[in-house]
Amino acid sequence: MTWKRVATALVLIPVVVGLVLFASTLIVAIATAVITVLALWEYFALGEAIGHRAFRFLTVSCSLLLIYVQWIVLRPVAYVYATLATRGVGPRPESVPVATGLNRISAMYSIGTIFFVFVLGLTVLILWTRRPLVEALPAAGISSSALMLVAFPLSYAVRLHGFGGDGPKLLLFALVITWAGDSVAYFVGRAMGKHPLAPHISPKKTWEGSVGSMVGSLIVGWAFHYWIQIPVGHLVAMAVIGNVAGQMGDLLESAYKRSAGVKDSGGLLPGHGGVLDRIDALILCIPVIWYYVVLVNPGAS
Repeated sequence: MTWKRVATALVLIPVVVGLVLFASTLIVAIATAVITVLALWEYFALGEAIGHRAFRFLTVSCSLLLIYVQWIVLRPVAYVYATLATRGVGPRPESVPVATGLNRISAMYSIGTIFFVFVLGLTVLILWTRRPLVEALPAAGISSSALMLVAFPLSYAVRLHGFGGDGPKLLLFALVITWAGDSVAYFVGRAMGKHPLAPHISPKKTWEGSVGSMVGSLIVGWAFHYWIQIPVGHLVAMAVIGNVAGQMGDLLESAYKRSAGVKDSGGLLPGHGGVLDRIDALILCIPVIWYYVVLVNPGAS
């Protein structure tokens, strides 16, 4: 199992690093969309294992719209407004008051709007489809949780990558602290793990592995200050909160699997399980890093 895990990582990591550092944010958004759809499909399968059938088309469609909105909000307001006009969606920019134009943009390109469209879609599907009414609540629940717990936080990969000149480095930072933390936790846990971290959720995870994970992320946080123009104290702080968020995401996905009674979310990645198994920590780590950079403003350009 270990050799499969290492071999898969050796293939995927260079591809992901190259994509993050050298591709445009649009390409990263497309890649995020593909990963999100694969992860959602595995999440839907977990739901079906306990008899909860999602509204798949609606959930996937709104998830892709979320990713699109996360990309389009990175464009300058004037660009978005001009795009609306050229597509015939609204009047020419010069013919509309600025406040009206900004309100129109915020309404059309808003995460809140996507969630509202999702609610409307749920309403229509529950009231006017042939599904038995006994499935209404489970279907709404698994669909809503898929959108909220998988697609929405993962869409922040697009926002983080598009955050100024340091965006690609910041996204890579989130990836590497997670990879390092996972790898150190895996080997430390196997070598010396004795005290269970959350036995009711994941019996194999230990406190020793958790501490090792934090150490691995801290080393990466410190090392990145040689490459990215952010004070080392902030990088270490981001490594700490990113690691904690990542470990919480890992445990959260383990809770999903235990609820569904399965070991892995899928089998697409040899040695790692499914896509959801591989990105579970990133789902919470990436948005946490984005919010730290935006709210604390540690000096990213």
